[in-house]
Amino acid sequence: MDKKPTVAEKVSPLKTVQETPSVLREPVIAPLVTYPIEVVVPEVRQQTPAVGQRATRLDGHLHGLGQTRYIDDLSFPGMLYAKIKRAGVASARIKSIDTKEAEAMQGVMAVVTGKDVPCNSFGPSLKDQPVLAYERVFHAGDGVAAVAAVTEQIAAEALEKIKVDYEVLTPVLDPLESLKLETPGVHAPSANIYQSKIIKKGDIEKGFAASDHIIEGHFRTQMVEHVPLEPHATIAMWDPNGRVTIYSTLGRITLGRADVARTLGIPVSRIRIVATIVGGNFGGKNEITTEPVLALLSKKTGRPVKSVFTRPDEFIASTTRHPLIMDYKTGVTKDGKIQARKIRLVLDGGAYCSWSETTLGKACILSAGPYNIDNLYAEAYVVYTNKTMTGAMRGFGAPQVCFAYESHMDDIAALLNMDPLDIRLINVFSEGSLSPTGQTLQSVAIKESLLQAAKRFGWNGKGSADAGANLLAEENANTNMVRA
Repeated sequence: MDKKPTVAEKVSPLKTVQETPSVLREPVIAPLVTYPIEVVVPEVRQQTPAVGQRATRLDGHLHGLGQTRYIDDLSFPGMLYAKIKRAGVASARIKSIDTKEAEAMQGVMAVVTGKDVPCNSFGPSLKDQPVLAYERVFHAGDGVAAVAAVTEQIAAEALEKIKVDYEVLTPVLDPLESLKLETPGVHAPSANIYQSKIIKKGDIEKGFAASDHIIEGHFRTQMVEHVPLEPHATIAMWDPNGRVTIYSTLGRITLGRADVARTLGIPVSRIRIVATIVGGNFGGKNEITTEPVLALLSKKTGRPVKSVFTRPDEFIASTTRHPLIMDYKTGVTKDGKIQARKIRLVLDGGAYCSWSETTLGKACILSAGPYNIDNLYAEAYVVYTNKTMTGAMRGFGAPQVCFAYESHMDDIAALLNMDPLDIRLINVFSEGSLSPTGQTLQSVAIKESLLQAAKRFGWNGKGSADAGANLLAEENANTNMVRA
């Protein structure tokens, strides 16, 4: 009979190691294995399966039944209502702010001014905008004080009790006046021109010299308010651990958290912003408005505080589309080929920078239009004025310059007695064209789009769609020969 192993033999370390399967002795961290990754590139100009198909919106049912809950539909126990007093003057020094009478009103729970803001400046690029103006007013929509009360009516009445003593200054309202070096700076000692951009391509003077005609045009656009159906709205409340929760119509909550943290002087980790369903944005809700103010009122009262902009608030205290003053000078041959184009853009930035730097860059890059121009000089400036601040709005500077360069093309066509369609077909981008900044363009279908639109519209101008189609066919044939 076989001898049974002893306990010592069973637990022998040497024997255990020898009998352990090799797979159990492999390292814990396996070596990296590179897997082939196949990059799927869709065919050019081919629709994806989703395009043209019916899709059900996840929020459509509630919208259709009128059951969507926006901020104005939200309520919390003990909630107060806030109103902000606007300056009402375009440019002034604040000599004093008296809030005693408002604070004494029955139903008023708290009043704050700029002195109560730990860091009274913010902005997505330049930190030039106050949460509440305290020493200086730069436009009529500047808030100078805020009230929290048990009803909106009491809060509105309390605003009338706040006395502000101003030293009214002469405002700068014309962007061209602001552009002049001798004009005192709106944000003195800072310069009125706070951002500029220049694009150069080729030799502009040589291009004008080679032109048969030189045409100039002057164009202006106006301020445009977004007018969302839901105005700016905010609710702020603090918890016992010193953290604030803010329900906001903000479109960029991450940026909003950073700005609120900076203005309140607390870590971002103590700020929670809840992005509610937004009833219209269009670019106008990209930055904070009342969020820090309501957070201060809520902290001071220990209760939730709500604020909803009135329509006048929207027009005087939120951002608008940039007004642009645009000068164009274009040299063309007698057959309509553009030889040179010189452009100057002046953007009215209003009282604060907001998103003006981004808007300026996009406007300047796109200002020449979708046309092949070998000789180009484009310069753009954004200036301060004592007007409602301008900021993000759908297109970021593109709609304004599009109006200008297309109107300018129509003027050139009229001077040359050419069909507006034909002069565009001669000059527009094609596959492989270079943009004003040197980008090689791909998947360009401008000519095909123009011809298709002209055909569907039944265009019957001085030229003909057939002539344009022949021009396009000839160009495509030449392109194919080069590729072959």
